[in-house]
Amino acid sequence: MIRIGIILGSTRPNRNGEQVAKWVYDAATQRGDAEFELVDLRDYPLPHLDEPLPPSMGQYQNEHTKEWAEKIASFDGFIMVTPEYNHSTSGVLKNAIDYLSAEWANKAVGFVSYGGVGGARAVEHLRLVVGELQMADVRQQVALSLMTEFENFSVLKPGEYNVQALGVLFDQVIAWSTALAPLRDAA
Repeated sequence: MIRIGIILGSTRPNRNGEQVAKWVYDAATQRGDAEFELVDLRDYPLPHLDEPLPPSMGQYQNEHTKEWAEKIASFDGFIMVTPEYNHSTSGVLKNAIDYLSAEWANKAVGFVSYGGVGGARAVEHLRLVVGELQMADVRQQVALSLMTEFENFSVLKPGEYNVQALGVLFDQVIAWSTALAPLRDAA
């Protein structure tokens, strides 16, 4: 069965991302067409990139990198939950992505973002990054505006259109993860 990692890309105290990621995960567990796991970057405290270049699959020096690589390698695709900070993604998510290379390749990725304008600019930056890593980013995006999808900017209350968009996002990530399996197997 296809395995999809839902990566919570914020480690800030009182982060809105935790409830967003739980909403995504709860919806995912209602499906029977893939296995889903919530991956909280708080559980993988990676220092600023400290591996020598170029990284190659499975040949890392630090235990924290080996643990992170093993976790990422275990998935066929991803949904990244990202905040938008200063028109981009969080530094902790970018750092976690940059730690690895081959472990990301030939896997699908979709984005659920949140922020003043729904996190759209953070996702545009991430699309460029994941392309370099040979990931297939799906078209569908769930963009949660702090103005309309959060009560008092802090309690997630997604509209029905975002619930439907999340279903489409799951469909696309699962389909692309399945389609890319022969490329992953060949590597």
